[in-house]
Amino acid sequence: MKFFLDTANLDEIKQAASMGILDGVTTNPTLVSREQGKFKDMLVGICEVVNGPVSAEVVSTDFDGMMKEAHELAALHPNIHVKIPMLREGMKAVKALSSEGIRTNVTLCFSASQALLAAKAGATFMSPFVGRVDDISGVGMDIITDIRTIYDNYGFETEILAASLRHPVHVVEAALIGADIATMPYKVFDQLFDHPLTDIGLQRFLDDWEKVKDRVS
Repeated sequence: MKFFLDTANLDEIKQAASMGILDGVTTNPTLVSREQGKFKDMLVGICEVVNGPVSAEVVSTDFDGMMKEAHELAALHPNIHVKIPMLREGMKAVKALSSEGIRTNVTLCFSASQALLAAKAGATFMSPFVGRVDDISGVGMDIITDIRTIYDNYGFETEILAASLRHPVHVVEAALIGADIATMPYKVFDQLFDHPLTDIGLQRFLDDWEKVKDRVS
């Protein structure tokens, strides 16, 4: 499974990248609004840190507007993948962009039927929002399971990018199902490292070392 960070915060991205296990970044207008600086400059800065896909979202909802924005975003850096909303006009744009070799990430996906449409349109990534489905008393991971089955049935090359992951269990469940990518806030990424038994075991080793370190020649 590939790990993406869902943020526009350059400090968080640098920290995760320094560990050598960060594969990409996803952004959206909400995340960008929390940071300082010009939108396009921020994207280029992220691309210079991350050696992998960086998703940048269009804000137009009509075909012509999405195509114009997509071309501008894709021209910023080779790592840019254009996020397109799951709309009728959006799928027209995904089809056109994929035919041009521009890579896309279909966002705001909440059902297997929407994921099927994204794959048919030629999306590079398709982002089902797990946590938001859970929020309305659905089971977000069931959607990931259905999408995995459908994509495997027909050999679609579109990758499942599990999004709206709220905690480490979401990440593990997505990996067990077979999602290709998990994108998460830095807080969740950081929590993946933690386990109380690791902390207890390490402290025990260090305490025991204090007892014998003077005997090391």
